[in-house]
Amino acid sequence: MNTLSTWSLLVLALPTENATARMRFWRALKAKGCAVLRDGIYLLPFTVDRETALRDLATAIGESGGTAHLLRAPSLDQEQEAEFRDLFDRSNDYDALISALSDARKIVFGQAETELRRLMRRLRKDYESILAIDFFPTEASTRAEVAWQDFVAHVDTVMSPGEPHPAERAIRTLALKDYRGRTWATRRRIWVDRVASAWLIRRFIDPDGRFIWLTSPDACPSDALGFDFDGAAFTHVGERVTFEVLMASFNLESDPALLRLAAMVHALDVGGAPVPEAIGFEAIMAGARERVADDDALLDEMSRVLDSMYTHFAAIAKSADHGGRP
Repeated sequence: MNTLSTWSLLVLALPTENATARMRFWRALKAKGCAVLRDGIYLLPFTVDRETALRDLATAIGESGGTAHLLRAPSLDQEQEAEFRDLFDRSNDYDALISALSDARKIVFGQAETELRRLMRRLRKDYESILAIDFFPTEASTRAEVAWQDFVAHVDTVMSPGEPHPAERAIRTLALKDYRGRTWATRRRIWVDRVASAWLIRRFIDPDGRFIWLTSPDACPSDALGFDFDGAAFTHVGERVTFEVLMASFNLESDPALLRLAAMVHALDVGGAPVPEAIGFEAIMAGARERVADDDALLDEMSRVLDSMYTHFAAIAKSADHGGRP
């Protein structure tokens, strides 16, 4: 740690007559990850976005009857730098999360799928809220990431037996003409990556193909193209989920709308950067899965959702290409 950081300081006096406003501002300061230097003085490592957020908060405090002044200053020396950085140590937050994950593992078996997904969403939100304000990651963040990935894998094993392990191999570019009118096979009771991959196959790769839903990967016929299970023709490779592998295999990665869908599928299947549409899609998928027992009908229903999302993302991309004009 040889460089000295620049810091944004918010010096404030909250309105004394409005308890509701005081509580709202305290919560906002905590959510932004501000450290407390002393009563009424809050600190954040400087970035333009963080300082803009503090400036907006200072304006709101002033409009509510309080006072707030925003300052910017560098650390004086390495000793002060270390002292300020220590104020942002998230080790206790990560330890609490790891403990919560450990407790949650004990109740996974026997839970309904909807309850498990609700639990996953809550814990994912808790984890991502810590990540968002971990400005100086330490070994604690690595431990938390390992614990989170382990928990996700455990839940996936319970909800989707046969979830594939990432393969380490090259992804070859394939000719679409060699994959027309084929039989495609994946595990039954399809979920996000499998339903999105089946939609991609039907829409962009093999419109005349047919699908079979396997009770076990071992039941895959020798003449079928398997996807999203260990040993399948198309499955997870490295950090790519099956949807992304299919896109790469058939040279579909130049389509910006498909890339938007790929980011959503990746986030829902293995985690990663949050995608705004992911929670809504997951909710629709979970509801459809509860109502529809037949995988063919489930694919038909979710294909309409994916068609609509693809059309929306394509329109956004087209608008961006025309400088925001329709």
